[in-house]
Amino acid sequence: MPTVNDTFGRPLRSLRLSVTDRCNLRCKYCMPEEDYAWLPRETVLSFEEMALLTQAFTGLGVDKVRITGGEPLLRRNLPLLIRMLRQNHQIKDLALTTNGILMAEQAELLYEAGLDRVTVSLDTLRPERFRALTRRDLFHQVLEGIDAVNRTGFPNLKIDTVAMKGFNDDEIVSLIEYGKAVKGEVRFIEYMDVGGATDWSMSKVLSQAEILQILTKHYGPITPIREDSSAPAQRFSLPDGTIFGIIASTTVPFCATCDRSRLTADGMWYLCLYAKQGFDLRVPLRRDGTLETIQALITSVWEARRDRGAEQRKALEEEGLRDLQLIDVSRLREDPHLEMHARGG
Repeated sequence: MPTVNDTFGRPLRSLRLSVTDRCNLRCKYCMPEEDYAWLPRETVLSFEEMALLTQAFTGLGVDKVRITGGEPLLRRNLPLLIRMLRQNHQIKDLALTTNGILMAEQAELLYEAGLDRVTVSLDTLRPERFRALTRRDLFHQVLEGIDAVNRTGFPNLKIDTVAMKGFNDDEIVSLIEYGKAVKGEVRFIEYMDVGGATDWSMSKVLSQAEILQILTKHYGPITPIREDSSAPAQRFSLPDGTIFGIIASTTVPFCATCDRSRLTADGMWYLCLYAKQGFDLRVPLRRDGTLETIQALITSVWEARRDRGAEQRKALEEEGLRDLQLIDVSRLREDPHLEMHARGG
């Protein structure tokens, strides 16, 4: 398998493939506005185009692909794309991140199509809080979706929780217990300053250190799990053996080992979640359509990659300038690529 390294020696290994920028929730940390400048439908890639671009990436060393959105289950006939990607034998891990609302009706089809794993986002176990955060009354559909994942037989269920002070910091233990009940590994995600309409501030970030303090007080000593992995989550073990993870990109950046990039539904390639500019792969794909052309472009861009977005934000925080990096809401309304929902979190 070939390896393409960036300027810091980080290999190209993991691809987040967004299939839509649309979502059926309006979570305040991701899609705080009701209306956005959506991607024009004529620019959205077909499944055939997504499969071809993925083949270009896997030919350069990518072996992990995660389907994202927006909410990916809003894309019609998604199992068809899963089947197409499953034909690519260079993909060792094909996963999906979803809010779970449509999972109950699609879980079996996705499983039969060859999807390996599912991650469901769930930030609270209280219906009223879910409604306040998402501005939708769909909490029980999420729980039904998680049940469907288990019932269908998907292994290694993960539950992603954005941890926020003043919102769900009193549910950290409850979420761990829920994870035990549904045989899912909970991963707490520090609130990140992507985009700008989310009203983010450092005062709302529940840090990895604070999460560990809460859990240690309740469960006793917690053991870090030492792994040779570039995965974003640091994993830990409770005294009873329960495993959970923390994605601490806000307070403990892991840029040095980041091997992932993101492809939007209209073919814009972003080398970092914090990047404000991407590289257009749709135009050369539709103009030329050959793997060699696309791979040459991907190689040249990745080999010049210097992105260390989370570390740069952390450095600005120490100077009191981190908040100034947030993008003005007027720009977000003009450019559909600038918020997290368009590029896959």
